[in-house]
Amino acid sequence: MGLGVLEGAKPSQVDGFEVGWRDDRGEHRLPLSDAVSVPFETGRPVRGFPSYRGQRHFPGLYWSATTGGHVGFESWLERDHAMLLDFTPEVAGLLSQPLWLFWEDERGKRISHAPDYFARFKDGRGLVVDCRPLDRIDSRSAAKFAATHTACEAVGWGYRVVGEVDPVRMVNVRWLAGYRHPRHGTDDGLAARLLALFSVPSPLVAQAALLGDPIAVLPTVFHLLWLGRLTADLSRPLSDATLVSRAEAR
Repeated sequence: MGLGVLEGAKPSQVDGFEVGWRDDRGEHRLPLSDAVSVPFETGRPVRGFPSYRGQRHFPGLYWSATTGGHVGFESWLERDHAMLLDFTPEVAGLLSQPLWLFWEDERGKRISHAPDYFARFKDGRGLVVDCRPLDRIDSRSAAKFAATHTACEAVGWGYRVVGEVDPVRMVNVRWLAGYRHPRHGTDDGLAARLLALFSVPSPLVAQAALLGDPIAVLPTVFHLLWLGRLTADLSRPLSDATLVSRAEAR
């Protein structure tokens, strides 16, 4: 189901929800069914990221290569998932704390929830993400996540509750994130030669060294891996012998 299309959604699934968001013009609130075409990914967070002494979580800002700006996070887990969304080539937009979702529970009590992220894909799809270690989802959170899933499904957005990431994959993605900035891809000639050189799976360092000093060449290799133009098995630790290939070759 695409954005803005409500066919197949029961009225009760849509009409019970409202959505609030912020942008450069101020704060807004509408029935969810009237807000499906809002570009939430270009707005502003609906709440801040407090920092105080003795805090158990670690808030901060992550610079996104996708947006060219900062994305807030309230924990290392949220930071990792912001990085993974930034690492996804199909993602075109990303915002943390993007909206408030409002509804009433079965007792008529007003409930609100601000998901952690809203991502927009290049094909127009929306994705709402909540980050929580799966063993720390209590009944209250589970009820909010279930309602959020219902709301997202009704308007054609994807929804995920995500927990801890495979540690090896995450270490590899963090390493590649160090080369996410466009400055590592300014030599178009070198990038073209590397893509040709890795037209078949080849050892990372030995193949890169064919084009010069690895210290000079590898940053562009890592940048191409970040962009998804080169690929490697990130379920194993990156090493000199990691097989790298052009994406089209896999």
